[in-house]
Amino acid sequence: MATATSNMHVAIAKPVTLPSCEISKSSVAVFSSGIREASWTKLRSSSHISSTHVISQNITSRPVKFNRMITKAMSESNDIKPLPGLPIDLRGKRAFIAGIADDNGYGWAIAKSLAAAGAEILVGTWVPALNIFETSLRRGKFDESRVLPDGSLMEITKVYPLDAVFDTPEDVPEDIKSNKRYAGSSKWTVKEVAECVKEDFGSIDILVHSLANGPEVSKPLLETSRYGYLAAVSASSYSYVSLLKHFVPIMNPGGASISLTYIAAERIIPGYGGGMSSAKAALESDTKVMAFEAGRKHRVRVNTISAGPLRSRAAKAIGFIDMMIDYSSENAPLQKELAAEEVGNAAAFLASPLASAITGTVLYVDNGLNAMGVGVDSPVFKDLNIPRDNHRS
Repeated sequence: MATATSNMHVAIAKPVTLPSCEISKSSVAVFSSGIREASWTKLRSSSHISSTHVISQNITSRPVKFNRMITKAMSESNDIKPLPGLPIDLRGKRAFIAGIADDNGYGWAIAKSLAAAGAEILVGTWVPALNIFETSLRRGKFDESRVLPDGSLMEITKVYPLDAVFDTPEDVPEDIKSNKRYAGSSKWTVKEVAECVKEDFGSIDILVHSLANGPEVSKPLLETSRYGYLAAVSASSYSYVSLLKHFVPIMNPGGASISLTYIAAERIIPGYGGGMSSAKAALESDTKVMAFEAGRKHRVRVNTISAGPLRSRAAKAIGFIDMMIDYSSENAPLQKELAAEEVGNAAAFLASPLASAITGTVLYVDNGLNAMGVGVDSPVFKDLNIPRDNHRS
């Protein structure tokens, strides 16, 4: 779930530039029927400078499979002819993804798809998660999940500290300032991070909001406190308003901003409480308003992806993610488990010129579950001839 489940905490990390690495060739993501004799160039690992060798392999053409679309990253080469199909080309673009603290959530998947399309990746990570995240990157624990379709490793140019609950230093209470988990970090409010990114890079093209938190998410709405409700809205929806408010001045015209929402914004999902459904409803409404304002003033597009349930570490914390995945598999039009990369690829499309006329939209990436009015696995329908996926394992 792209919610308090799949994005349970606001991500932040102390300012740190990962070991420098060099990209031999730029990348471009391509939807294509095949690539003939493509030459792939390996990116140098941002965690291990010593791993800097070039590999190449031949890839022969394969028929298009219409049941699945896969993002391919292709190294730029003068001897490669233009491919048929529509390319997702984000070379020369820079993306800031707020909300990555590990390697198995939607934020990570979005970063990978954007990197596969050639974008430069900047990340915001929650301060208390910094040491684990940075250490895991440095020790290569994420290397397997950093592998892009061309065999290279996703590079994160810089990790910034970010607590999107606080807009300015004046908003930070003393108990947070003195908290040991924040010791050693500075300039991690939204305004300060935007200023640091401007100072370091000048501008960005893509802004991704992949964070949420509901301290009382396991409580029914009628048992949720005012504090819990407002905390959920602050961390999960207003944080997006704040991010776009402070980052849009440094976004290049034609840029794109993307957030993650969940079907609980529109439908009843028992167990998804604590004001989180209200926060997601606010996020979807704000997406439309910000699309108008950012579009008119800055020519920046604003969309949100309503993603299905994902078995991430954060999602497991609320206790019923396995049930939601099983329910989706039984009742969605496409009877399969949703993969994080499918949401990542949808985000890459929304960030690309191919989606240049799409803004203010909720894009459902949930195997079609949003379209269902009833759960067809109910015993009530046992005598009906319900279609099943004959190819399902």
